[in-house]
Amino acid sequence: MTATKPGPPAPADPIQANGTPESVWRAWRRLDRLPAAILPDGGRIVIVAAHPDDEVLGAGGTIALLAAAGARLTVVSVTDGEASHPHSTRVTPAELAAIRAEELRAALTALGASSAEVVRLKVADTRVAGHEDEVAAALRPLLDGSRLCLAPWAGDVHSDHEAAGRAARAAARAASVDCWTYPVWMWHWARPDDTRVPWDSAVSVGLPPGIAELKHRAVQRFVSQIHPLGPDASDAAILPPDELAHHLRDIEVFFT
Repeated sequence: MTATKPGPPAPADPIQANGTPESVWRAWRRLDRLPAAILPDGGRIVIVAAHPDDEVLGAGGTIALLAAAGARLTVVSVTDGEASHPHSTRVTPAELAAIRAEELRAALTALGASSAEVVRLKVADTRVAGHEDEVAAALRPLLDGSRLCLAPWAGDVHSDHEAAGRAARAAARAASVDCWTYPVWMWHWARPDDTRVPWDSAVSVGLPPGIAELKHRAVQRFVSQIHPLGPDASDAAILPPDELAHHLRDIEVFFT
């Protein structure tokens, strides 16, 4: 038996590991068989995101459908996403926070949701878990009288997403409001029939071609995340094309 040299260690963070190709997800027939979600026919909807762009990646088409139906939308950015490029020499965290807020507003306009209220909680990026109770307390009055809350999935293997999702669920329970959670990074690290994913509670929202196109345009507004800030490795794109492909389908998935 010939000895082999050990390969490089696997990344400790599944988000940094090689991801599941979108072609694998598209070939999985169960996605096509998920129960159809029934969206509210109006009223106020609260959409929670750990970082500006999460809500569009995970639920942008649904936001467009809700806006077209006349829903009153409140979008809550828990953080400003200022730590996406922590070692950049091109942009400071404060500058990046302002850029990302502008990108979110442009994306909402592309979705037909220019009248959406945007609430910035300004929790430190990457530190949401340490402020979970504060986030829940801030969300609680926003949810009073709402028809639905959309929030990050609390199993997404990103600490900010998970903490924001837990806080939203807690606030929604206190307000007696349904909360659907959307995955973002799950499509990267999971695989079809992955037992870590609650597929039995999954529902889908179908996106007609026109709505899917609006979402595509909205995603392109997040220039700071989908294009490099500069030539240095510290300024690399956070969401390269193979990652974006997971979020440009004709359905969106939520866990109820």
